[in-house]
Amino acid sequence: MAAAKIKKGDRVVVLSGKDKGKTGTVTQALPKDSKVVVEGVNIATRHRKPTQAEPQGGLVRTEAPLHVSKVAHVTADGKPTRVRFETQDGKKVRVAVKTGEAING
Repeated sequence: MAAAKIKKGDRVVVLSGKDKGKTGTVTQALPKDSKVVVEGVNIATRHRKPTQAEPQGGLVRTEAPLHVSKVAHVTADGKPTRVRFETQDGKKVRVAVKTGEAING
């Protein structure tokens, strides 16, 4: 399996869809499905029946996964960039294509 270009904790911007332009932090990465869950983006509403565990029931809002191709890493100046891999000091490092600076994490 290839190394992940977007990881948990990265700041990303949504490139397409109903949430285009929104930025957020990746809360969960699902590399097998090529999806990520971004904080505050792609909110899905589910109708839940009352249960003993949750007697109130009602509408439950959760963040649904987005395909990784719909998001891009955000640089320090807030612009989207692609990510590439370079070897620095014998280690494989993620690098922002626009700025050339290493992405920690």
